[in-house]
Amino acid sequence: MTEQAKLVQRTYLLLTLLSTLAASFIWGINTLFLLDAGLNNAEAFAANAFFTAGMVIFEIPTGVVADTWGRRTSYLLGAATLLVSTLVYFAMWRAHAPLWGWAIASVFIGLGFTFFSGATEAWLVDALAFSGFKENLESVLARGQIVGGAAMLTGSVAGGFVAQMTSLGVPYILRSILLGLTLVAAFFLMRDLGFSPDRGKRPLDEVRRVLRASLDNGWRNPPARWLMLAAFCAGGVDIFAFYALQPYLLELYGDQRAFGIAGLAAAIVAGTEMVAGVTAPLVRRWFARRTHALILASLAGSASLALIGWTSSFPVAIALLVVWGMTFSVSVPIRQAYLNGIIPSAQRATVLSFDNLMASAGGVAAQPALGRVADVSGYSSAYLVSAAIQMTALPFLLLARRQDAPSDRIEE
Repeated sequence: MTEQAKLVQRTYLLLTLLSTLAASFIWGINTLFLLDAGLNNAEAFAANAFFTAGMVIFEIPTGVVADTWGRRTSYLLGAATLLVSTLVYFAMWRAHAPLWGWAIASVFIGLGFTFFSGATEAWLVDALAFSGFKENLESVLARGQIVGGAAMLTGSVAGGFVAQMTSLGVPYILRSILLGLTLVAAFFLMRDLGFSPDRGKRPLDEVRRVLRASLDNGWRNPPARWLMLAAFCAGGVDIFAFYALQPYLLELYGDQRAFGIAGLAAAIVAGTEMVAGVTAPLVRRWFARRTHALILASLAGSASLALIGWTSSFPVAIALLVVWGMTFSVSVPIRQAYLNGIIPSAQRATVLSFDNLMASAGGVAAQPALGRVADVSGYSSAYLVSAAIQMTALPFLLLARRQDAPSDRIEE
């Protein structure tokens, strides 16, 4: 491996560490934070739905920013937007703002994450290729998953216990500080390699051109289209299932103020990410095709969600959460490698953003609906409905398998 490729990997891992640590400080308590601000379940998940709606609205435009103005520029804009919008979130919690205020702020948080999505991965893939990297892409993505999992584990546990010892607003202040550090690190360390931004074109014309090319290589590319439709079915369920665990585990535990237990849910998911990253090379040997692994993970994930809704035991729910987290985490680098293998470099960031858009679009409708189910019938019923929705992704994964895409076959 060249020295330049090592530097690219170190930069990627550092940015993953900082950005995930910053984000995860609130992941364990975000739903409790919204409920404490005076929202009910339906309103809290509606606020989350506005976050995903923001991702739907801005995924393509920010992907175009990454493909025209540069992946580094997109990343810096993402860190700055998240920093400001997190501080606005904190201010609205103190003021017990109405739902429309949370909706606007959530859209801007979604905007911040769309500057990250697609751009970070596209920067990594192109910079590694430019640097003469010859190993399989899963190895780097798996290392990123290990680092991200460790950061998420640390941040979510720390955020939960900090909230328990102080207040639910303090983790948001800590998140803002870490986002500031992320912004500084990206400014000094991140450089666009293997990709030359073209800033001389008219923005609207470039949006149309890149969007058309991205649709040709994304939506009109059958293997990518089926994977994106599967993401549409499962994306909203994954977001709801993760954030609903915070109040649901407290309900099963029997102490509504044990915020450290709420942070435990995010910590467990983080732990499964680390384990999945370590075992990724081994998992590759179990399957001849990546779609086989994705299909099995979808089935196991749906079964885990159904059983989480069925049980009334806190320890059993924790065990099932571990299973669900593993199925989700193991599939991520496999899916990324499959999708990157069928996308041209010139449209990589925008197509990856379009993929994220599809997952977010599923969450816009699913989250408030599932939140309403939780209000009316309880969290257990909402998890049973979530499992049924996730099962609708299976036919699209089977269709992706039938395409026999070049990146589907796993080669040693």
